[in-house]
Amino acid sequence: MRPRPPAVLRFRLSRCAALGLAFALGLAASPAHARDWQPAERIETYAVSGASGIALYRSIGDRAPAAGVGSAIAHTDFELLWTRDYRPQPDGSCVLALARPSLTIIYRWPKAPAGLPEPAASKWARFIAGVEKHERVHGDHLIEMTERIETFSRNLSAPDDPQCTKVREKLQAFLAEMAAWRLQKARSFDRAEMSEGGNVHRLILELVNP
Repeated sequence: MRPRPPAVLRFRLSRCAALGLAFALGLAASPAHARDWQPAERIETYAVSGASGIALYRSIGDRAPAAGVGSAIAHTDFELLWTRDYRPQPDGSCVLALARPSLTIIYRWPKAPAGLPEPAASKWARFIAGVEKHERVHGDHLIEMTERIETFSRNLSAPDDPQCTKVREKLQAFLAEMAAWRLQKARSFDRAEMSEGGNVHRLILELVNP
């Protein structure tokens, strides 16, 4: 399954509104079984410049990559492919005998220049560590979504389904349900993180304030 472009959630900080940047920092339950696959990850960065927290922040505003209809400090995307084996049975039913995922989580966030002076270096280190921590929660949501799909898919069956049409329809309905679940999970998390006093709000203020 290939995802559509990720839904991007935005907020604006009243104390930083002059920068005119819309932000998107974005997405675990224990699996029902020990999975026999591991997610891969890819980290992509974009360069920002400046020798102070506010200068680095302004550079993010200038250089942040497009995400949805705006730009983003950081975001998490993914590629999810499946190997599936639909098996018609002698009695006319169909069984999904194999559903193995291949998940790649793609993180993208800013990279500051080397050799930042103090206090910008310490401020940036705290900021980017917080951004990474936030994005990896979205990554955890993607892993959980994939595990849920895998669990649902295992031995999914339907009677009177020689072409495996019913099984595919059942699976597609569940995929839509999981997409909505993931979006709601991301929204709830981002709402808490990005509200005034939330972790992301605090990270930005600590970066830009003297």
